[in-house]
Amino acid sequence: MNVVETFRTGLDAVLSHRLRSALTVLGIMIGISAVILTVGLGEGAQAQVGSEISALGSNLLTVTPGSTTSSSGVRGGFGTASTLTVGDAAALASRVVAPDIHSVAPATSTTANLVAGTSNWTTSVVGTDPSWLTVRGRTMTEGRFIVASDLASRAEVVVLGATTAQELFGFRDPVGQTVDIAGQPMSVIGVLNTVGSSSSSSTVANPDDQAVVPLTTASALLTGGANRNSVSQILIQATSASTLSAAYQETDAELLSLHGITTTTGADFTITSEAQVLSTATSVDRTLTVLLGGIAGISLLVGGIGVMNIMLVSVTERIREIGLRKALGATPRVIRRQFLVEASVLGTVGGVLGALLGIIGAVALPHLISDPITVSPVAAAGAIAVAIAIGIVFGVYPASRAAKLPPIDALRSE
Repeated sequence: MNVVETFRTGLDAVLSHRLRSALTVLGIMIGISAVILTVGLGEGAQAQVGSEISALGSNLLTVTPGSTTSSSGVRGGFGTASTLTVGDAAALASRVVAPDIHSVAPATSTTANLVAGTSNWTTSVVGTDPSWLTVRGRTMTEGRFIVASDLASRAEVVVLGATTAQELFGFRDPVGQTVDIAGQPMSVIGVLNTVGSSSSSSTVANPDDQAVVPLTTASALLTGGANRNSVSQILIQATSASTLSAAYQETDAELLSLHGITTTTGADFTITSEAQVLSTATSVDRTLTVLLGGIAGISLLVGGIGVMNIMLVSVTERIREIGLRKALGATPRVIRRQFLVEASVLGTVGGVLGALLGIIGAVALPHLISDPITVSPVAAAGAIAVAIAIGIVFGVYPASRAAKLPPIDALRSE
């Protein structure tokens, strides 16, 4: 019996037991689609986190203050102290002190209610200088950004994020309009270009939902306090991705010197990089992907056991057929090959249908759960290959059992 005849016979055997074969295919199909969707969810989450963190700025370092301790001994979290100043930012901007730093932007932030006519919206208000636009890698949709003269005159002007402008003005042009921020009227001079952010992601704040004002204006009118020269963070852009580590070292050394600190353990500030945040977030997503993929893999194992079960039942039901074939000259190799063909057909059909179901789910589910699902052609092809392998592996034992049946005993069986 040649290969073509063996394949035809195996396919006929599968089709002769349609319900049993369909249930077996269903088990493999569910397992394959589950693996594709869970791995696609993980990869989509990693890509989403990476794009959102990258949107915060290119080659970005963020310096935040240390913690405070109250008179009663209660310690605040990192960022609660007032250990960073505008002077620190000015020192870091010196190319002599830090040649690997391209731009520096001091910033302070608070949450305030914005009112425009009958509309109001609560968002983050950032006080900063003109360098912020470069450091954060942002552009303007219309109008202009803060300039040096705005800082010098404590101008009551504001630049809105795209989402903030939409919430306050709808389809009206916001430039030239007036917005009350914590009771202070300010003129809208520009709108930031959107960078996009998933509403379901809690990894980073929405960069399109904020208002930016001159740092001097924020210190005088919004944040106030005893030390108006302090800032809540210093944003630093390295000259390139390759110099990010050098910029980190220069920032650390200069701030330790300015603050009179001799040991790194005594630092009253914290430096974080975009790469660190991305690495941590990606590591968490990768772990979840492996966990979910392992759970989906159990479905594949169940499907494989189903293949072995139906093949064993098939061997039992076809003992006389097997005996007759062997009596007519079929070798154990031919018998084994026929049953392996049947198993591989079940695996192939289940794999193809499972891959199609997974791809359809990857297209449809993001509209329901608001999370991206990434499915690569390599992953889909690999899933089909795994399904075929499952059919063959779990079909080896039943095929071997059929091949070893003695012809006389098989023909005598009832």
